[in-house]
Amino acid sequence: MEDEVKDRITVVVITHNRRAQLLETLASMTALPDAAPIVVVDNASTDGTADTVEERFPSIRLIRAPRNLGAVARNLAVREVETPYVAFCDDDTRWQPGSLRRAADRLDAFPGLGVVTGRCLVEPSLTEDPITPELRHSPVPGPEWLPGPALLGVMAGLSAVRVRAFHDAGGFSDRMWLGGEEELFALDLASNGWWMCWDEEMVIHHAPSPVRDPRRRRQLGIRNTLWTLWLRRPLGSVLRRMVTVLRSAPFDRATFAAVAEAVRGIPWVMRERAVVPAAVERGLVLLEESQRNSVARRYVG
Repeated sequence: MEDEVKDRITVVVITHNRRAQLLETLASMTALPDAAPIVVVDNASTDGTADTVEERFPSIRLIRAPRNLGAVARNLAVREVETPYVAFCDDDTRWQPGSLRRAADRLDAFPGLGVVTGRCLVEPSLTEDPITPELRHSPVPGPEWLPGPALLGVMAGLSAVRVRAFHDAGGFSDRMWLGGEEELFALDLASNGWWMCWDEEMVIHHAPSPVRDPRRRRQLGIRNTLWTLWLRRPLGSVLRRMVTVLRSAPFDRATFAAVAEAVRGIPWVMRERAVVPAAVERGLVLLEESQRNSVARRYVG
């Protein structure tokens, strides 16, 4: 049965200067009863990550990126996989026993399903991630065959993706780099007719890494959210959502820098703007109330 899983799904991990935590994650992922092939993309780490992975996990496919590509590193990995599905796993997330098999089973059973996203439990207390209520109670209408609540957004480190759907959506945008990069990806999946859903029984643990720059992450999150709005939403929705996003952010230099960075991108945004289909927009509007009240969508740090 293990070989059956290995033939269907590949785990993709991206990392940058988090050697110790990555090694713990890889030890956990390779020990799973439903362990799958793993591709690691090292985003030009300077802490010896790549060499250590090669030494300790020779069976893992390692790609050394020439520079820190952010989320675009996942695109490199997906090009290398030979299975029909990929499970994205951050260097601080660990899929739990049976979840990779469940993801592959779901994607096998429902050909119109592009992404299945699991339930995140935050270590050490294993409390549910604050985003969970939005996923569990998603108001997005979906077809009767969909095996869980329909989504119009995903969290990459908690999601398994059909490779064909990934390519249809163009993968992750190199414009976004990192930080909320999944939002544009999900909208492009939906625009191409792929469905996304949440699965309560697919469980992933998250041990948030202390090795991060929260202020820069906030800047990137605000910038990328604005770019996604401008790229894919009708004007009325753009204006309404901008007010909500900016009200949720601290009134400080980091927020101003994020807005300035976004504004500098307006020329390319206007060239690449393509509004989502009306059905997708209706779902996005239905999500706005839960997003407005979500503690997981506060731009802090």
